Amino acid sequence: MDKQRLINIFDRQATQYENKREDPKQQRWRQNLIGHAKGNVLELAVGTGANFPFYPPEVKITAADFSKAMIDKARQAAKYHHLNAEFMCSDIEEISFSDQSFDTIVSTLSFCSYKNPLRMLDKINCWCKPDGRILFMEHGISSNFMVSVLQKALNPLLYRVYGCHHTRDIMGLMQESHVQIDKVESHWLNMVHLIWAKPTINN
Repeated sequence: MDKQRLINIFDRQATQYENKREDPKQQRWRQNLIGHAKGNVLELAVGTGANFPFYPPEVKITAADFSKAMIDKARQAAKYHHLNAEFMCSDIEEISFSDQSFDTIVSTLSFCSYKNPLRMLDKINCWCKPDGRILFMEHGISSNFMVSVLQKALNPLLYRVYGCHHTRDIMGLMQESHVQIDKVESHWLNMVHLIWAKPTINN
């Protein structure tokens, strides 16, 4: 899909995403994950700021998203939660940071939309400090055969409508990348994964 078309899809969904911030199950998952953030944080595809209520108050956040409509709502959320946050409206896959720039890198429900998710994982690995933390909450293909068949059948339509792939093998991507997995929690027939990871440092 053309990148501008994808951006337009997410711009139109900004209010819907804002309303989803109150989903109780997602809140529990996010709280469980985001509470482990520390120091200088990079949050990729911040959306409307659904993670913001759960950050420790002392962190400094660099929040990036390619949707201006999402960024506008995330700014309001950061102000409401009194967070020290700076915002970048930019294509996540084209952003560049110096190696070892961040203590924590956060990505929640974003790997469904990247054109090259493995390349993004390698960039995340480089951007994280050697003693840093990488926190993921991502969704993908179910381990249940019948559910996975349905996901594969619906995926072309869902991607056109929502800009989101539902058939990514999240754990396979993680294992193929340079990030090191410390802990995993899987939910909803293994469609949603909470992942605590750290970078592999290349000498």
